[in-house]
Amino acid sequence: IEMAEALVRWQHPERGLLTPAQFIEVAEHSGLISALGEWVFEEAAQQVKRLQDAGGVNFQICVNKSAWQFRHESVSVNHWIELLDKFALSPHSIVIEITENLLLEANREVAIRLKSLRDAHMQVSLDDFGAGYSSLAVLKHFKLDYLKLDPGFTNNPDLCEAITVMAHRMGIKVVAEHVETEQQMANLTAAGCDFAQGYLLKGPISAEELTQLLITS
Repeated sequence: IEMAEALVRWQHPERGLLTPAQFIEVAEHSGLISALGEWVFEEAAQQVKRLQDAGGVNFQICVNKSAWQFRHESVSVNHWIELLDKFALSPHSIVIEITENLLLEANREVAIRLKSLRDAHMQVSLDDFGAGYSSLAVLKHFKLDYLKLDPGFTNNPDLCEAITVMAHRMGIKVVAEHVETEQQMANLTAAGCDFAQGYLLKGPISAEELTQLLITS
């Protein structure tokens, strides 16, 4: 285990456990997304510190940032770096995960924020690559570190291999999502994918379970 993705959930008193699809849009429209995003980032920083201290020296946690946050968020990247310094963490400890739609906007504010991440030596991952219309020029321009394949590609080894070769030539590592069968894993391994995540490996778990898993693995 080298990397994990932070998944935010809301334990609603009446509706039970809610996924981001059920509340993130409300958080964005109400303006609460900025505070929520900062809380998730700090929690992830604390957790990755515990994981690294437990033996995962180079362990990373991916934190999703919505397009809304990149357009409107007032908190600067410097604040994230200060939090990492507070916990004596390398900037590589947290990977900022964004969507294709954000890159396709390519407006000034988004470009500045992405550049500031690069200047701070933080890493960036592009989620669900292939679901939108990103061009190779866009990928090269923003100098991404990780490319997460859209789940629709998992069962297409030839396409996975083509994308992986392309990504590697640009210095980008490839992550396959939603891996659920041994055959899928075999195909992705043959295609040269660097990482995989999905129920075949492990479903969503608590921070405590992740720490124990890292200690015993």
